[in-house]
Amino acid sequence: MKRAATIVTLMLVMLVASAAVGFADDVGIITGGEKGTYYRFGLDIQKLVKSIENIFAVYQRPGVQVGIVQSDVLAFVARLQTDPTLAQIAKKTRMVFPLYNEEVHVLGRKGINDFDELAGKRVAVGREGSGTYLTARLLFKLAEVAPAEMVYTDTSEALEQLKAGRVDAMFYVAGFPVKLLTDDVSEKDELSLVPVTNKAITEFYPSAEIPAGTYGWQAGAVKTVAPKAVLVSFDFRRKDCDTVGKLAQQIASQQDWLQKNGHPKWKAVDLNYPLRGWEQYDCVKKYLGKPVPATATSTTGKASLNPVFEAIRGMLGE
Repeated sequence: MKRAATIVTLMLVMLVASAAVGFADDVGIITGGEKGTYYRFGLDIQKLVKSIENIFAVYQRPGVQVGIVQSDVLAFVARLQTDPTLAQIAKKTRMVFPLYNEEVHVLGRKGINDFDELAGKRVAVGREGSGTYLTARLLFKLAEVAPAEMVYTDTSEALEQLKAGRVDAMFYVAGFPVKLLTDDVSEKDELSLVPVTNKAITEFYPSAEIPAGTYGWQAGAVKTVAPKAVLVSFDFRRKDCDTVGKLAQQIASQQDWLQKNGHPKWKAVDLNYPLRGWEQYDCVKKYLGKPVPATATSTTGKASLNPVFEAIRGMLGE
């Protein structure tokens, strides 16, 4: 069953007991489409929680305490200080953990051999407001490449349009291997990944590579760039603060389990990666045994010298 514009909420139930302390808390985590890496990482965290203790009863209440987003989406939100709602979100957003690089997948019809060749083409850039949409627009802005049309649609629909020849290329920003491209693309479709090597882009985004054979129809390695996926929360001051801290503690202590049983990207996760401009949530630091300042003031950070921020400002006409 197709699920266009799907936002999936996984309700996790943590029931952890020890000789010293026990707690039972609901943790809501918002991820993404079912064929993306966010969703699979969310499922991995859910499986981790369930693997620690047997769950005999599930008490579920509304609420989402954590979510996975792209690092440039965080930058985007932090810049929109003129919108009161987004300004409040930016003020209260906190990093739980940096996760993994999200490779920019540009899938195109054969004959498109480089990002710059998307000029004058019809390109599907994801649903309006999605992470893929934002990154695609930023890349075009940075590279000064102007497609003939940017088509705003879900990635599954974008792939159908690409196969039918109604668009020339599509973006999908997600950590490889992407289930959609593994399951729904084959050699007979005559599609290929388009390298992203534009100098203006690689100066601002970390360079990355999608290794040869990542997808059955992919012959050689493909150079690209990658924002980082980040597990975030909000500045909770009551019960949810401890809930998020305990979840973070479980993730940190069970990395081996996640690497063995979860998505391959868990092997590349560095929970201590210093993500520029972002402080770790003090509720998380508390449960990881890290020093917490007397007056903890985690911040999203504005990083005004970061060229990605400036590109966002230009994109928004600021």
